[in-house]
Amino acid sequence: MKQRTWPCTSQRSRFTSLSFLKPNDKEKRSRFSITKSTSSSPPSIGDFSMLPFDILMKIAAPFSLPNLQSASSVCKSWREALQPLRESMVLLRWGKRFKHGRGGVKANLDKALDSFLEGASRGSTLAMVDAGLVYWETGDKEKAVGFYRRAAELGDVVGQCNLGISYLQVQPSNMKEAMKWLKQSAENGYVRAQYQLALCLHQGRVVQANLLEASKWYLKAAEGGYVRAMYNISLCYSVGEGVTQNRKLARKWMKRAADHGHSKAQFEHGLALFSEGAMLKSVLYLELAERGGEKAARHVKEVIHQQLSATSRDHAINQANNWRALSAPR
Repeated sequence: MKQRTWPCTSQRSRFTSLSFLKPNDKEKRSRFSITKSTSSSPPSIGDFSMLPFDILMKIAAPFSLPNLQSASSVCKSWREALQPLRESMVLLRWGKRFKHGRGGVKANLDKALDSFLEGASRGSTLAMVDAGLVYWETGDKEKAVGFYRRAAELGDVVGQCNLGISYLQVQPSNMKEAMKWLKQSAENGYVRAQYQLALCLHQGRVVQANLLEASKWYLKAAEGGYVRAMYNISLCYSVGEGVTQNRKLARKWMKRAADHGHSKAQFEHGLALFSEGAMLKSVLYLELAERGGEKAARHVKEVIHQQLSATSRDHAINQANNWRALSAPR
């Protein structure tokens, strides 16, 4: 099963806290205005109508649609101020439809990009990320980095992750910025960034290798449901790389990765079951691994088939046909 790590899309639900503007930024205003109080008295508690639009936008820019709807229902001033972001959600939805040819429309990347750009202009970091993704896929990496940076600076964890990986891949690369944004996204709990950060620390191609830190971030990503991290932390426990060697934990994480559809993990877990004499279970995982592209699983599976009855072989194949990978938490 292919595990797409890069680039990352914007489908998720979260709240993000962001700092207020510097004093010299208070005079900046978007073309979208909010209703101000005509009274000379200060706003009452719970009245956000006097807050600068820039501040409201920075607070709410990374909101998902459910979060945005909840915030809009708090009071009238929030509802009015957040209207541009609600509009951006409609544009984002249409952009995804045009990009993937869903919802009764034909795929049209130009229209998709137009929708994402309109959504981004209204302050949505989700739209910024998807606009950046289109630019990246079409080869305009400079514009992609620009949109990822805008989203990242507004606190969007996917934007931070994509920006970090962009700096690894553009020419010339910028290792310092890459690690800065990957770490920020990872510390904010984004599992893909945790995995990418662990890879950088493990491989030592970007920064000096640090196996202890790498294993820590692999484990965090694995616990967060990232399948590739489950496989890698299993290998770490298996050989004692960055962690104390622990065969039991190695088996635990290898099985989890296999059950989530990681083909290499299915192959290795199948081999482990074979060595323990659990033939039927072994055949199931080896069959899944072969279907996932692990050619070496075929030979081992055929050896086991010779030791099983036709009924047992058919049962294992039927199990594989009805098998469904566990879904990772979002």
